Amino acid sequence: MSWSWFVAGVPSLVVSQWNVDDASTAKLIGEFYTRLIGGATKAEALRHAQIMLLKTKATRHPFFWAPFILVGDAR
Repeated sequence: MSWSWFVAGVPSLVVSQWNVDDASTAKLIGEFYTRLIGGATKAEALRHAQIMLLKTKATRHPFFWAPFILVGDAR
């Protein structure tokens, strides 16, 4: 499915490799955009968002943060 977004002109996507928890995904994406707006690259922003979930007791398990990957332009 990512291919269709690239054909439409989207340079990059954050995608999940499996079904995810809604609440932890909202936290991850919120942190991702906060970092992105703050000047981080997309790759850095995603990494920091995943680490934030990893350091939180309730979302420490990889189920909550590991399915997310950045596809495309990482800048």
